[in-house]
Amino acid sequence: MAFKIIEGGICAAKGFKASGTYCGIKKPSVDNYNPNIKHKNDICLYVSDVECNAAAVYTQNKVKGAPIIVTKANLEKSGNKAIAVIANSKNANTCNADGVEKANRMCELVAKELGVPQEQVIVASTGVIGQILPIEPIEKAVPVLASGLCYNKNLEAATAIMTTDTVKKEYAVEFEINGILCRIGGMAKGSGMIHPNMATTLNFITTDCAVSGELLQKALSEIVKVTYNCLSIDGDTSTNDMVCLMANGLAFNEEITACGEEFEIFKSALYEVMANLTRMLAKDGEGATKLLECQTRGAKDKDTAITVAKSIICSSLFKAAMFGEDANWGRVLCAIGYADADFDINKVDVDLKSEKGTVSVCRNGTGIDFSETQASMVLSSDEIQILVNLNDGEEKATAWGCDLTYDYVKINGDYRT
Repeated sequence: MAFKIIEGGICAAKGFKASGTYCGIKKPSVDNYNPNIKHKNDICLYVSDVECNAAAVYTQNKVKGAPIIVTKANLEKSGNKAIAVIANSKNANTCNADGVEKANRMCELVAKELGVPQEQVIVASTGVIGQILPIEPIEKAVPVLASGLCYNKNLEAATAIMTTDTVKKEYAVEFEINGILCRIGGMAKGSGMIHPNMATTLNFITTDCAVSGELLQKALSEIVKVTYNCLSIDGDTSTNDMVCLMANGLAFNEEITACGEEFEIFKSALYEVMANLTRMLAKDGEGATKLLECQTRGAKDKDTAITVAKSIICSSLFKAAMFGEDANWGRVLCAIGYADADFDINKVDVDLKSEKGTVSVCRNGTGIDFSETQASMVLSSDEIQILVNLNDGEEKATAWGCDLTYDYVKINGDYRT
């Protein structure tokens, strides 16, 4: 199904406005004595004109950030209704004795400023774990955020949630439901501490399509499994991971309340947005020089295809080989071999592909002759596909990741300080 890519990120859907500002949680990125210092946004707010059905998925880490705890409680209390989201970067508000109190305070500030129920405010934080979140800067920032809300300030919000990200991440599409034009847009942050165990990073998605709360959650959970949960940068599942999806119905299509053609169209559009955001997250992995995309096909079931693709993407040895542009196909077979799935390794074929060509390295679980020169040329590209055929069925899956470089260690060696 074809979708039209549009601008706007979380403001692409009708009735969503956003803002972002610098409140002082982030340290300035340049010398304090520089008169031309430019602060980077570190807090954002986005709001719907009307109440939304809301769905969310959260980290499975046993250590959960205070914003996760508060957001889950708010959505349970509101019956999965939401109208606003506030998010900050640089401080995760996790493992702090006063964390829940401050996350609740953030919701209270937004609710009071906007005149909306506190339980309809979603809160998210990302950054350093275990540092006390200063609430005073946020108290001063909320009125600024509220007064600055605008239907075209998606960029202000997208940059405010960045930590070690090098680029902002936004994607939006429009599509039709029974002749009615609908839109889905989103923004994401994440560069490190990313590993599939729902969720991965902070991801915010909005739509003006009318979808029931039950089906909204169903769609999000299903698409997460084949997008964000198929992403790994470094094997570390964060404490604050969350994906939030809000639907305000302002496209005025007849609400989707049952599985069928309309629901499948909506899910396809949601996949388009989430898969592209996932790809952006993988490409911007900390220190990364290459985007890795593993495509597994010929699996007997979907779970097997996903498990094998993820096993390869998560292999540190394979990721290091890709950084060195070394066609060490044995590391691919090794990662496939310890995947927790049932298949015949003696049927497996592997190819390495990029814009510079394709090189076949394995057939029927055994290495074959190939040109090292050609392989080096293929792997010199900044986007590499690992094509795996299990030759055991019809199912397929894709997983995304990046190479493992010296810079990853440099970035994380002094992340806190």
